[in-house]
Amino acid sequence: MPRRGAKAESSPGDRLTRYRTMRDFDRTPEPAGAASEGGAASEASPSRETESRPDGQLRFVVQRHRARRLHYDLRFEMNGTLASWAVPKGPTLDPKARRMAIHVEDHPIEYLHFEGVIPAGEYGGGDVIVWDTGTWELHGVDDPLKAVADGELHAEVHGEKLRGRLVLVRTNREEGGQDQWMLLHKRDDFAVEGWDPEEHPKSVLSGRTNDEVKADPDFMWRSDLPAAEAAIRLRPEAASEDEIAALDELGESGIWSIFGRDVKVTTLDKVMFEGRDTSSESITKRDLIRYAARIAPTVVPYLRGRPLNMHRYPNGAMNKGFWHKQLPAHAPEWLARWDNPDADPGETETYIVVDEPAALVWVANYGALEWHAWTSTTENPHEPTYALLDIDPGDDTTWDETLLLARLHRDALAHLRVRAYPKLTGRRGLQVWIPIEPGYTFEETRAWAERL
Repeated sequence: MPRRGAKAESSPGDRLTRYRTMRDFDRTPEPAGAASEGGAASEASPSRETESRPDGQLRFVVQRHRARRLHYDLRFEMNGTLASWAVPKGPTLDPKARRMAIHVEDHPIEYLHFEGVIPAGEYGGGDVIVWDTGTWELHGVDDPLKAVADGELHAEVHGEKLRGRLVLVRTNREEGGQDQWMLLHKRDDFAVEGWDPEEHPKSVLSGRTNDEVKADPDFMWRSDLPAAEAAIRLRPEAASEDEIAALDELGESGIWSIFGRDVKVTTLDKVMFEGRDTSSESITKRDLIRYAARIAPTVVPYLRGRPLNMHRYPNGAMNKGFWHKQLPAHAPEWLARWDNPDADPGETETYIVVDEPAALVWVANYGALEWHAWTSTTENPHEPTYALLDIDPGDDTTWDETLLLARLHRDALAHLRVRAYPKLTGRRGLQVWIPIEPGYTFEETRAWAERL
């Protein structure tokens, strides 16, 4: 950090040296940064697309970061990198509050949208959400780097949570270490006494909490790729409202362009579920297909790479259904499929694999009301990735008794320090899904479940 009054000039690459030396990019999903000449940098495009900012507008981000301790990371775009402060209690709109802020290493521009999990054992290991983001304006001086070097930064922020004038003032310098600063909010039109950031815990990008992002991140970050390609989407894009509306405009049958595919849909007005009574509307095949399209981005990650068994009810749930496993010859070529090398004569040879959202739409149109993915993948069909416990109540079993049995399973698994997930099945049953490490056979996992 330059001394007060020193010339505050350096390249973005130089300002990222400390950031890069503190991280192992073979292990952490954080972006390494790819700042270019002239202070600009390319951007990744996570859970919502990065918009082109108007000329001259700088951006800021606040990340809620649960590492060894919970803190908030406040970052301002400056000349191609993000000047960064760790704020233990978080920024606030309260003009009476004084927050300690630790000046940390500059971060790459790609960090504007970094939301995910940094592996345990790595620097800053923990889960991160984009708590707030927006644009900011510098006041008092023309050069933000010089303002930081001189120890006083006035920033007018235009975020979704934070608004108004934030002021950072250096209070203590640490030779070779991290300077201490004080963060406050000016008493202006946006000031709110008693405002607590912990009462607003959700991400402004995904709408999720740290717990939810930790359990199911939307993106994998690849530090070895260029910044524009660093965010690998784990969850497909949702269907647009225009795409959904196009289904309702079709007649009884037609071609629906959805998720970049042309899917032939048929008998759209056929009743698949009759109304419960005269006051309830029936559910048509069009409704089923629309539902499949809406939930596909959430469901596909759990079906991807797994053979699918379909339970079809082509004449609706009111009539008897049947299992269908073989992918029909008339299926479109773009559907992913898997040929079972162990199939005996007369057994299913080719399974559909739902690797993209449009495939789930095709399955719904095919009259499949139940989608049963294998617990193993096509890469290792003899090694399940889940052990499955089926709690199937008898005719006289009450729902409360079913829940009691499920809780007994939960307690037994907790005693073994094993995490499991309950899932509703059918009308009254429950399943308990237990993720397992690779390398175990069905026989081994079945024996383990029986011992449990």
